[in-house]
Amino acid sequence: MKRLLSVVLMASVLTAPLALTSEANAAPPPPPHKPETVVKKKVVVRKSGWVTGRRLSASDRHRARTVDYRRYHLSAPPHGYHWVRMGDNFLLVGITSGLISKVREAH
Repeated sequence: MKRLLSVVLMASVLTAPLALTSEANAAPPPPPHKPETVVKKKVVVRKSGWVTGRRLSASDRHRARTVDYRRYHLSAPPHGYHWVRMGDNFLLVGITSGLISKVREAH
């Protein structure tokens, strides 16, 4: 009985360090799953310039300045429209709708 007890005690003393090293070498548990965060910013890019049939955005309508069509040799605007200048372009725009009817480049 003493001999059996000493063998069991000796076996546990020898195998304890082996058990610890196998736990240390084990791969760490994977981190909890986090959804990937993607931030998208709105950027307005006008590749082809102004297009007839489209509407001016509210911010563009605030930036646009009404011009005297006679000074720039533009045609007279029909009722409900006016000429505005946006950069190097003149736009014939509906006053209430913001719809672009004509686009002319500045000389």
